[in-house]
Amino acid sequence: MKSQLLLAGIIIGMTGISACMGQKKDVTAEEAMSIWRDYPVGHIAFDDQAPKSEGSKVYHRIVTNPQDYITTQARTVLATLYDSPADSIVPVDTIHYSLQDIDGVSAKDGGNGVVSIFYSTRHIEKSFAENDTAKLFFETRGVLLHELTHAYQLEPQGIGNYGTSRVFWAFIEGMADAVRVANGGFTPEDRPKGGNYMDGYRTAGFFFVWLRDNKDKEFLRKFNRSTLEVIPWSFNGAIKYALGEKYDIDDLWHEYQVAVGDIQENGNV
Repeated sequence: MKSQLLLAGIIIGMTGISACMGQKKDVTAEEAMSIWRDYPVGHIAFDDQAPKSEGSKVYHRIVTNPQDYITTQARTVLATLYDSPADSIVPVDTIHYSLQDIDGVSAKDGGNGVVSIFYSTRHIEKSFAENDTAKLFFETRGVLLHELTHAYQLEPQGIGNYGTSRVFWAFIEGMADAVRVANGGFTPEDRPKGGNYMDGYRTAGFFFVWLRDNKDKEFLRKFNRSTLEVIPWSFNGAIKYALGEKYDIDDLWHEYQVAVGDIQENGNV
């Protein structure tokens, strides 16, 4: 059962990569992944700081080789954000990944090549409350995709930082959930209704993937790369960079909301 779940997760990830790359149907997932197979994602330093917790025990039942598993998901993230290893990619030398017996879910910290990510064993226990191994594996992979995106994604320039700019924050968290959505890390039922792309997280993430699926198959990569070209960065500037001058972020948000049925054409909810 464990090996089947691990294999299923890898297949889902590779399928998502193939889709996000806009590959033709006759290109296999293995071929889509091949350009990243030897990319150095950084040294994975796994540290179980709560080995006696129930969450730790459950985690090790579904992830038998954390270093290999994290490496595979890191390459999934890279293939979603970038065209090839020749791109200007955020360098990551070391990823300290730890299981910790603390509140919360997961978070990324650090920079300048050294990244720390924790995953809460308490959250693992909550996710496994119904003894549903598949559900826990799905959640664990999705959370990991989100946090690894923070490790490798490019950041907006000229508008402050994560703590001082809502635009910066919305882009960072929206892209992290977009990568998760793009690689099957959420179900359709996880999409929040209404809101605004400035809400970040799933609200923006599902919107960004909709733009990929309906406007440009390369949208996520172009949107990530816009941070190098659009300075000072803005959502509208990045949209025009990725899709063309005729597009406007608020018009696209309205079109998306109509398309997914959150509002009617006349603007009513």
